[in-house]
Amino acid sequence: MSRKGFIIILFLALSSTAAFAQPKSSAQQRTEAIRAFHDYSAKGETTKAVENGVKAAQLYYAENSYQEAFDLLRDIDAAISANRQQDTKSISAQRYKVVRERMAMYMKMHRGDRVKEQLDNMERHANASANEDIKNDLLYNQAIYYYTFGQTSKGDAVFKEMASKLTAQQDYSKVDEVYRTLIANGRRSGSASLVAQAYTGYIAWKDSVSALKAAAERDSLNQQIADRQASIEEKDSALASRQGIIVALCTLAVVLAVVLIVGALLLMRFIYLTRKQKKTIRRANENNALKAKFISNISAQLTPTLQRLNSQQPEVRALQDFASHIQLLSQLESDIEQPVELEDTPLQPFCKELASQISNSVKENVAITVNAPNMSAMINKEYASHILLHLLHNAAIYTPKDGHIWLDFKKRGAHKQQFLVTNTGEVIPEEQRENIFKPFLEVKDLTTGDGLGLPICRQMAVRMNGDLEIDPEFTKGTRFVLNLTV
Repeated sequence: MSRKGFIIILFLALSSTAAFAQPKSSAQQRTEAIRAFHDYSAKGETTKAVENGVKAAQLYYAENSYQEAFDLLRDIDAAISANRQQDTKSISAQRYKVVRERMAMYMKMHRGDRVKEQLDNMERHANASANEDIKNDLLYNQAIYYYTFGQTSKGDAVFKEMASKLTAQQDYSKVDEVYRTLIANGRRSGSASLVAQAYTGYIAWKDSVSALKAAAERDSLNQQIADRQASIEEKDSALASRQGIIVALCTLAVVLAVVLIVGALLLMRFIYLTRKQKKTIRRANENNALKAKFISNISAQLTPTLQRLNSQQPEVRALQDFASHIQLLSQLESDIEQPVELEDTPLQPFCKELASQISNSVKENVAITVNAPNMSAMINKEYASHILLHLLHNAAIYTPKDGHIWLDFKKRGAHKQQFLVTNTGEVIPEEQRENIFKPFLEVKDLTTGDGLGLPICRQMAVRMNGDLEIDPEFTKGTRFVLNLTV
């Protein structure tokens, strides 16, 4: 392509762009506004329809096409009436805009009587709309009307009311527009007094507005300063709170450290005392074992001598039994940690055999009852027989005539079982119940018993991983309970 052809194409392109960039003419804008008015009216969107219709009417009378403008405003009124879905306030706000355009046209035509008529209609619609912006706009138009048609005092009153409201709302541009309109109207009418009065009021108002703006700016700055001061104080307070928290945490850390140190010292002392106590207990156990062995040895050494004595004498027989019991008790204590052998024992024949052994020892009319289930249990037959026979012999001694003795067996769980020996008669005093299981508590006449029978029975129970005790809830005599865990 030649350079000349390129320049021609570029020129055409720029010309075309410039043509597209040209603003639309008044007629085009009016046509589009009228089309939009009809479209929105058909859709029932009356508010948008009124806005576009009023815009088209303004474009009509701007070119002095008053009849077309009035016709269009009548069409807008008809569209408002056709939409029955709107509330009263919305209808009044829309009709206000239509009437305002009629007033503007009559103002331009200098038809004062018709302007006043439209102003009255505007006031009625403004009150019905309950819209403050519309009411302010009414004051503006009333002021223009009164000043334009020489009713200066009324114009001053309305303007004062309007200026007060708009100034309070800081809508200074509206007040400024009224003043400028007054000045323009005075110049067009050749009224020097109106122009002078408007200028005087305008300057005074500008000064007052400047003072108000300065006061507002000052108040705004003061408010900003106060807000920043409050923010600083809040941050200072937060910082002080954090410092307090940090100090408290540091204090707590120190206290915890002291507590830990003291706790560590106490723990070390406890460990030391525990070790000392364990050592003391170990020595005591060793001493007890030595004592038991010593007593057993003495008893063993005395036994041959006692056997050579006449066992028919009660004192000799008592000494022989005492030596035997000491040996047995010492042996049980020294072998306390050694496990015992258990065997599966049928309970009914075992219990009946024990009961039969005391049948000739009971007093007159004493009944002996055995309650044992037809089952077997794992027990050490030697120790269990010794314990139960001793308890049954004691029951035979202390059960009065016409009394009752029971030997029972009860299963208390998967691994717990009990033998119970019960007899009617006197109740063992509570303060003596624990002492009867302790050996060597008092010096006794050996011919009446050495007091080692029950201590030996309890040691045997312990060897069988059990215990022997008195049932505190049985109050009609005495009940011994042999608890066994297998």
